[in-house]
Amino acid sequence: MTLETTLEADALGRLREFLAGAVLGDDGRLPPERELADRLGLTRASLRRALTTLQSEGVVWRHVGKGTFAGNRPIDTASDVASMARRTNPIEIVNARISIEPEIARVAALNATPTAIAELRHCMTRAVHAPDWRQYENWDNRLHRAIAEATQNSLLLGLLDTLNAVRREVNWGRLRADPRRPPADHHSFGEHEQIVAAIANRDTAGAAAAMRAHLQSVERHLRNS
Repeated sequence: MTLETTLEADALGRLREFLAGAVLGDDGRLPPERELADRLGLTRASLRRALTTLQSEGVVWRHVGKGTFAGNRPIDTASDVASMARRTNPIEIVNARISIEPEIARVAALNATPTAIAELRHCMTRAVHAPDWRQYENWDNRLHRAIAEATQNSLLLGLLDTLNAVRREVNWGRLRADPRRPPADHHSFGEHEQIVAAIANRDTAGAAAAMRAHLQSVERHLRNS
């Protein structure tokens, strides 16, 4: 092992040890480079190389002009969404929805106001009477987002919005047997009714179960299309 390699390994070890015991602020920001280098007894060049290594491992992330932060970089840009969309597919997206949206429905059943419940019923009715598939899907999407809004939890709403942003970037490639509009017996109509009824009745377990059943039905139809 060369002296340079030994020094880099030492710098990396010191930085890992610091991160293991550091008490950082809520945002996870590390001290400025100059301060951190002095504290660890490193040159700034050695510290930067160590930070680059940890960034490649997902241990820290950098924001130009703001500093270095512990943890993974938050998903907050259009490029992040586009990158995720390139790596995923429709089945993965539905599986992600099955993991997230039943819990959203459960929290909605706890917190939905009468106004929020009226909005859910409005979206559900408009979806049933939509004159074509595009408008149906618009109201279907609006219903699911209104359920997230009914939770009164901004983080859950943000998670759903991120998932929906990825959904919009993915090419679903679906062919409709009837290109005009959903049939009167479309599976989602009754499933939506069960979800909304459970939320209106403050049935948390029922709302989660109804949402899970609905999205599993969506997955089955997607696999068979």
